[in-house]
Amino acid sequence: AMFGWLGYRSFWTLDIEYRSTYYMARFPFPHSYIGIQPAATGSKLHHTDQAVGINHIALWARSRTEVDRFHDEFLRPRSVPVIYSPREYPEYTPGYYAVFFDDPINGIQWELARLPTVPSPVALWRSWRVMRSIAKEHPHWRHSVAREAMRVLPGRDDSASM
Repeated sequence: AMFGWLGYRSFWTLDIEYRSTYYMARFPFPHSYIGIQPAATGSKLHHTDQAVGINHIALWARSRTEVDRFHDEFLRPRSVPVIYSPREYPEYTPGYYAVFFDDPINGIQWELARLPTVPSPVALWRSWRVMRSIAKEHPHWRHSVAREAMRVLPGRDDSASM
C-alpha cells in the first residue's frame, strides 16, 4: 500500500524460480526498482541488531508536504511504527527533511526524504552550525566533516588490481 500511495507501479517475477515483488517509480521509464522477497523463515529484521543486511531504505519525496502528508495520511492511520517524525536533518545535508518508520511485517526501516535542489540560506546556516558542532566533538579528524564521511570506493580503473 505504501508504494501505491507514493505513486509507484508494481510487478512480480511470476514465480520464475521464486516470487519477488518489484516497485518502480516513473513508469514507463523507471530509473530504479526496489525488489522485496519474503524471508524463508518469516522472521522480522531488527534494525537495532545492526546485523549484516539492509540498514534502511530511503525513498525520494517530491516535497516536504509529501513527507508530512505521508506521515499524517498513510503512516498514522495504519499505526505504522514511526521511528522519527517528519523534521529537518541538518546533520545530513542542508534542507534534508524526512520521516523514518519500521515496516510492521518485516522490520525493515524505511525513510521518505526530501532533499531540496537549492537549499534556503536558513537551511545552509543550520547545517553549517551542526557540522561545526560535530567537528568540535572530533578534533582528531584531519578533514571537514563532509570529507571525513566520504568513503573511497574502487572504480572501473581499479578492477584490474582486484
